[in-house]
Amino acid sequence: MRFAAPLTELALTNLIHAIDAVLPQTQCTRCEYPACHPYAEAVAKQAIPLNRCEPGGEEVITKIAHLLDQAPLPLFHPPRPTQVAFIREEDCIGCARCLPACPVDAILGARRWMHTVITEDCTGCDLCLKSCPVDCIEMVSPPGHWALPDPSLSRQRYHAHLSRQEHRRAKRDHDQDRAQRRAAMIENARAAMQARRNKTQ
Repeated sequence: MRFAAPLTELALTNLIHAIDAVLPQTQCTRCEYPACHPYAEAVAKQAIPLNRCEPGGEEVITKIAHLLDQAPLPLFHPPRPTQVAFIREEDCIGCARCLPACPVDAILGARRWMHTVITEDCTGCDLCLKSCPVDCIEMVSPPGHWALPDPSLSRQRYHAHLSRQEHRRAKRDHDQDRAQRRAAMIENARAAMQARRNKTQ
């Protein structure tokens, strides 16, 4: 085995990036990790077998096995049929809960407006299904011209999605902190006014 000896930090980092580079970047979590890169890290550290990437199938397993100088393993999960998300627009209530659920921003819409899936960007991860309160999202067979999006583009969209989510969380936390400080200032002012009233009585 090529990596029988402990890897240096640099070699491990390079291996993680190499494994991540061959993953399809669907961010589907079917490997039991929250995204493709954490799975690549776990495989490089041999914390999980190399055969858990269901969307990548045998092709990805073979590439990872080559990187690790190991024998390929059978796919851990039974392969599912290739499908993409589809929103029944007549049933969509515009709640926008599916937007943060899509890791590659393949859903177009806004609150109180009808939503739709950008089929060319959809990776078929099906993470949006549970987010819909009216079950208007379903997985369907893709059109004949469809192909899994380019992994590098899906990775870019995923990181952009994470960045936007983090920005929203930071803004929400900032607004909440500002509201709490404002409420504390008002409460302190009221207490000071009441204290002055008490002294004059």
